[in-house]
Amino acid sequence: MNWQDIIITIGNLVFSISLIPQVYHGFKEKTGPIKYQTSIPTVIFLYAFVFTFYSLHLYFSAIVSALTGTMWLLLFIQRLQYRK
Repeated sequence: MNWQDIIITIGNLVFSISLIPQVYHGFKEKTGPIKYQTSIPTVIFLYAFVFTFYSLHLYFSAIVSALTGTMWLLLFIQRLQYRK
């Protein structure tokens, strides 16, 4: 594990943890407040980062980026499911 993998992993872990209250609020309140224009590109590029990190052998970064991408995917699904 190199220093770049550690920094990227820590940053993405912070992003994932900061999304937990938003995802929880969406399920609790049955709302999907995040716009498609925000969630769709974010999901696509986070999963692109996963493949990029994996190809660079930054495995921890890839795993945590997948977690962050999945959290954004949940926000997208909430928007689909709870739209008014």
